[in-house]
Amino acid sequence: QVQLVESGGGLVQPGGSLRLSCAASRSIFSINSMAWYRQAPGRQRELCAHISSGGSTNYAHSVKGRFTISRDNAKNTMYLQMNNLKPEDTAVYSCNADRPPYFGWGQGTQVTVSS
Repeated sequence: QVQLVESGGGLVQPGGSLRLSCAASRSIFSINSMAWYRQAPGRQRELCAHISSGGSTNYAHSVKGRFTISRDNAKNTMYLQMNNLKPEDTAVYSCNADRPPYFGWGQGTQVTVSS
């Protein structure tokens, strides 16, 4: 059973940056297309960034140009660099496969953008 652990969240002012990490308990990123998701209070989970097993990336319109997804296969870790953060980016961020079947969901990492 693969375990995913997200980290790197926190409180940041509008316009600030954060880098999130997603550590996997074994090597999965080179053979699975993965994604970062976020869920704001009272809203459904949404996919905000995607990276294929081949390394191609796609982004939700709301984060395109501000977020960058990447991975380090040797470290079994995936990243989400978030720049120019906005209050509407406030959410719990999680990582997982880009489609079912999903791995077990981690606890996520809270990102709060506020002045």
